[in-house]
Amino acid sequence: METLNHSVLIVPFGGKLLDLVVHDPQERELLKQHAGSLPSIQISPRSLCDLELMATGAFSPLDRFMGSRDYRRVVEEMRLADGTLFPIPLTLPAEHFDGLGLDKEIALRGPQNEILAILNVEEIYQWDYRNEAVNVYGTLDTRHPLVSEMTNWGPLNLSGRLRIIDLPKHYDFNHLRRTPAQVRDLLSSLGYENVVVFQTRNPMHRSHEELTKKAMEIVHGSLLLHPTIGITRPGDIDYYTRVRCIQALVDNHYDQKRVLFSIFPLAMRLAGPREALWHMIIRRNYGANYFIIGRDHASPGKDSSGKPFYGPYDAQELASKHEQELEMKTVLFQEFVYVKEDERYEEVNKVEQGKTIMNISGTDIRENYLQNGKVLPDWYTRSEVAEILMQTYPPKFEQGFCLWFTGLPCAGKSTIGEILLVKLYEKGRRVTFLDGDVVRTHLSKGLGFDRPGRDANILRIGFVAAEIIRHNGVVVCAAVSPYRSTRDQVRAMFPAGNFIEIFVDTPQQLCEQRDVKGMYAKARRGELQGFTGIDDPYEVPVNPELVVKTAELTPADAAAIIMEHLFKEDYIR
Repeated sequence: METLNHSVLIVPFGGKLLDLVVHDPQERELLKQHAGSLPSIQISPRSLCDLELMATGAFSPLDRFMGSRDYRRVVEEMRLADGTLFPIPLTLPAEHFDGLGLDKEIALRGPQNEILAILNVEEIYQWDYRNEAVNVYGTLDTRHPLVSEMTNWGPLNLSGRLRIIDLPKHYDFNHLRRTPAQVRDLLSSLGYENVVVFQTRNPMHRSHEELTKKAMEIVHGSLLLHPTIGITRPGDIDYYTRVRCIQALVDNHYDQKRVLFSIFPLAMRLAGPREALWHMIIRRNYGANYFIIGRDHASPGKDSSGKPFYGPYDAQELASKHEQELEMKTVLFQEFVYVKEDERYEEVNKVEQGKTIMNISGTDIRENYLQNGKVLPDWYTRSEVAEILMQTYPPKFEQGFCLWFTGLPCAGKSTIGEILLVKLYEKGRRVTFLDGDVVRTHLSKGLGFDRPGRDANILRIGFVAAEIIRHNGVVVCAAVSPYRSTRDQVRAMFPAGNFIEIFVDTPQQLCEQRDVKGMYAKARRGELQGFTGIDDPYEVPVNPELVVKTAELTPADAAAIIMEHLFKEDYIR
């Protein structure tokens, strides 16, 4: 990143001059000391990404987290209060805390509690996550990763003047981390009037390579490869691997005089059409004037019913309508496929009838190749990329996974989980059992049984489980986890396919008969408040991976069904 010992003035395409960073070393030190005495909040990883890009001018014309007038108009109309097109709300959510008030200063701190900035609070306003979810993302379905995340954001948004004391520190790929000003300078040095940019959150394969090279020829210009390394879609390949794959392609298969490879820490919203517009605004600030949009741009995947959240070309349609206003043209492509007879890539709608077309989906890559130790074919990906991917991802039967049992209290979750524990040991897997009652006495001791306490407990279990599977261990979790949105937040912590939700579907009457602790009876007498199934709801999963009906199955039979599923999915051999 650019150092802070010299002035960096950002002049965006909108013409507004931004300089949020305090550059003078003495002034910075005084401000840091002052910030240490202020009330503070530790901002989320998402807000950390937003703060960094705001400070460097990537979000220009924004010079702060949105105030109420900007926020409400962006949500409703995709425009700032002054009418400027801006499709995504960028806010700083917070809970109320001591010291928070209008015209007061607060310190913004990072993940290690380091002081990053001082915010002079000029606005505190409430927001409605349902209204934002429906208007911006088009859904309340918590299978949308951001909708799920939003349910845990604070009820207040803060806005006001920012003074950036330190940008977040990075220790990886520093030669590829560049501000908009630095990227514009480097693009200018390539000597092309037109610059087309490619946004991606995935490794690049042959189809992406051919698509970007074709785009360069269409615009008669240079190419900015600009992958996102901030928060992307849950289950995406880690950005270290993605960056290494793209670097290998650039080094070996592109004209170095026409291509600039740079990375940036965007926290994606996966808002489909709106996100495409946002990406165009950002890349205009980086110096590009053409933007590639292919199929399913910024897609969050499928909803709870298995349908895509957005149409495959919705983003192209919306972006095309605003080209002139954004002073940025789109380069639109349909799906790129391999034409076997001609040994070339082409848009699927341009392939002659009778030709054989070939393609591999992201799911196929994971499930049929990487997870089975098979080498990706040469026609699909360069050998350098294939080698990196195979080094990073072991076969599926060596990967970790999570069995997440959910159901009413006394449904039989722990009993089935304990049987699976020994069966998985028998198959040579390393297994951790996280039982809800046991976790409550250790990891979550002191948490209440109200909604915030229950959510915190489930998210803690999810965090620990995700860390275990990241190191290729197996984890069995048995917790009531009554709320669908919280379960979906946990799902979002795991790679796609490595989270197996198991709904233990047991009639409540049978659960009460099994209740040796008498908890249901106490709840019915009013001695326990907020008990799931009595005076607090249990939200039944939508499309879980497995359902076991314990009124019809013994615990051993239920465990056998689950083991059969694991065999079928190649998690055990």
